[in-house]
Amino acid sequence: MSTFFFSEQEQSSLVEAIRQAELHTSGEIRIHVEPKCMIDPEQRAWQVFAGLDMHQTDLRNGVLIYLAYESKRFAIIGDKGIHEKVSQHFWDKERDILKLHFAQGQFHEGLIKAIHEVGQSLKNYFPRAIDDTNELSNEISFGHE
Repeated sequence: MSTFFFSEQEQSSLVEAIRQAELHTSGEIRIHVEPKCMIDPEQRAWQVFAGLDMHQTDLRNGVLIYLAYESKRFAIIGDKGIHEKVSQHFWDKERDILKLHFAQGQFHEGLIKAIHEVGQSLKNYFPRAIDDTNELSNEISFGHE
C-alpha cells in the first residue's frame, strides 16, 4: 500500500531530485517510506539504513530520510562520514524543514526541499570525483512495518 502514498509522478520527481543532488557529490541519498513505525523513528531508520546496506559506501556518506506516514513519524540520519563533517545544527535544520512541510501534509514538497539541502551539504564536504559511481539506488524503498 505504501507504494501508493506518492503518485507515480511524485515518486519520479523524488528520484530525479536525488539524481540531481548526487550529480555534484559522492554522497548518497535514499528515501524509505512505510505506513507505520512502532518504535522510535530514528531507531527504525537505522534498521532500514542497515537493511539497505547504506553503510557500504566508500566514504560512509549516505543519508536516509525515513517516513512512516500513518504514524506521522520520520527521521533523517547520516552515516559516520557525513555525521563527522556536519554539526547537530544541520540535522536539526533538516528535521525542522521536514516537520514544517509534513505538518501541513506537504510530504512530497518537504522531501524535495530536504533532498536539495542535503545535496548541497554533501557537495560541500564530499564533492563528486571524476571517477565517482552511484553506489546506492536512487529509488524509493517501501516497507510495511
